Amino acid sequence: MSLDTFDRIGRSSGLLLYVIDLERKKTGLRSILMADNTSVVSDDNFENEVIKSDIPVLVDFWAPWCGPCIAIGPVLEELAGEFQGKVKIAKMNVDENANIPAEYGVRSIPFLVMFKGGEVVESVVGASPKNKLKDIIEKSIG
Repeated sequence: MSLDTFDRIGRSSGLLLYVIDLERKKTGLRSILMADNTSVVSDDNFENEVIKSDIPVLVDFWAPWCGPCIAIGPVLEELAGEFQGKVKIAKMNVDENANIPAEYGVRSIPFLVMFKGGEVVESVVGASPKNKLKDIIEKSIG
């Protein structure tokens, strides 16, 4: 996509954020940030999708206004594809869900937490490089 298909919506630390114009493209921010390989979790389904999961789950606590959160979205999508069936990568919007982020002490985003067997095994704050996230995943599937 070329930049002329986007509308500038904001500036954060010099980073221009773009979203596809909703009228022209009939899409929304969620479709830009979410893709085929990652899943969405909420306060309502967290227990079943994460805690009771048979495979490790990397949860990305994020918000649509967070530049670093948006920046790591494609990386998480790639990793979800690479490790499909071995690990689940789930995204939780902290603006739409208050209980689970509070329970896990989310104070800064992006905040990524690796769960295995319903327990936290590792966490990282900030937009980490792909190789660091890949190491976390590989350790969890060991």
